[in-house]
Amino acid sequence: MVFQYNRHTCLPSSEGLPDSDDTPVDNELQDLIPGLLKATLVMAWSERMDWFFGVDMGIYYDPDEPAIVPDGFLSLGVERC
Repeated sequence: MVFQYNRHTCLPSSEGLPDSDDTPVDNELQDLIPGLLKATLVMAWSERMDWFFGVDMGIYYDPDEPAIVPDGFLSLGVERC
């Protein structure tokens, strides 16, 4: 019997992932602008249910690479909660 390793089945749980890069916010605008953008999208696209706007969330694109942590990002074509 040959053991087949699939690295995607061995990903860490959410508890094992960092939730902050411990970098302080440089100024108040860096914190306010993504929130303002999200509020604007909620008003402008109130009828659309196919977008998600995330703020200060780590995006893991490869298990062997560290997360990208943008101040804000927009994903289209996903169900909005």
